[in-house]
Amino acid sequence: MSRFKFRHTWDSLRVSFWFAPAVMSVGAILLVWAINWVDERIPNAMLRNNRLVLSIGVDQVRGALVSMATTILATAGVVFTLLTLPDGHLILDSDKGETKMPAQLESWNDGAAKTAIIDFVRRVTDAGSADFVPPSERIATFDNDGTLWCEKPLPIQFDFILRRWVAMAQEDPALRERQPWKSAVEKDYAWLGGVITKHYAGDDSDLPTLMNGLLTTFAGVTTEDYAKRAEDFLRTQSHPSLKRLYRACGYSPMIDLLHYLEANGFANYIVSGGGRDFMRPITPQLYGIPPERVVGSSVDLDFRENGDGGDVLTKSHLNVLDDGPAKPAAIWSRIGKRPILAAGNSNGDIPMLQFANKPPRRALRLLVLHDDARREFDYTAGAEKSLELAKQYGWTIVSMKNDWKEVFG
Repeated sequence: MSRFKFRHTWDSLRVSFWFAPAVMSVGAILLVWAINWVDERIPNAMLRNNRLVLSIGVDQVRGALVSMATTILATAGVVFTLLTLPDGHLILDSDKGETKMPAQLESWNDGAAKTAIIDFVRRVTDAGSADFVPPSERIATFDNDGTLWCEKPLPIQFDFILRRWVAMAQEDPALRERQPWKSAVEKDYAWLGGVITKHYAGDDSDLPTLMNGLLTTFAGVTTEDYAKRAEDFLRTQSHPSLKRLYRACGYSPMIDLLHYLEANGFANYIVSGGGRDFMRPITPQLYGIPPERVVGSSVDLDFRENGDGGDVLTKSHLNVLDDGPAKPAAIWSRIGKRPILAAGNSNGDIPMLQFANKPPRRALRLLVLHDDARREFDYTAGAEKSLELAKQYGWTIVSMKNDWKEVFG
């Protein structure tokens, strides 16, 4: 995971307009300091007797400095150009055309899925291609649970909530006999997992019971307090069976893909059924996706003033459950554009993958298949319909077992 973060940080610095000029400026300052240091420590008599040292006036010094400054700026421009030539390929970053060739999905095995991704990116970024898409239209949307990070035996956010339910039941013993608090106290994760699986199969009979517990869990806390709790949890708590910190449960090949797309002018968004404000504290570090590009389920919010300030507080009312048909609606509401690449792993992602398709424009739909019991989990429950549609319409199925060299970094 650390090498992906380092590479992403380096790529971000390298392509910044200010990087090369900043390096050259710092170098020039250090050079001036060194020259002054040497000048102050060499006796004047030694300089006068040295034939290699020229005696010049103020105007001549000024002219020399101007020449040096011009040279430094010219060199900075050349270096900047070279720094934006990864692997010797030129980067053009405008709506007229762009060709980018960074390291290509090194954590992926060679195969149909990797080929489909690289071919798609090549076509939409080649200004001479009939499928060319300007950078401003290169939108990629990703589900999170089960697509970018692990979702079994339960979505990561559920562990965060379960701990809170247990605490609530300790404060109010009557909750111990009511769902979903009962399942949390008794560690009956089968009931919770069953609610999710039934939801993806079209059965929402237990969903109101679950949502009642979810909506009251953190009602009345400030958004900053909630974000801090979520971030602390993700950075300190571990997956029950993988024995990895939750912040290390992101799939390396998908993170690799996010960086690859970003390097090719794509804007990546998370569009997840998980809580928007639960994901936001960790997505910049884990995925390189800023909080404003995280779209997810959310509760209503309320502003409470406090003298000359105030806070935004959570309420116990659902604003949006960002799943199924709600995903395309949320994408349009937040982004105002269709994605040309969409990735998911379950039936709840079908509408988002369908929304990406708008002929004659080219689109790539990716469906992550969990078929690797040795390195992660092997299951298709909740993804049966999406797998059928993938085969019917030619979506790209990404096999964890066959397409990924590694699952976690």
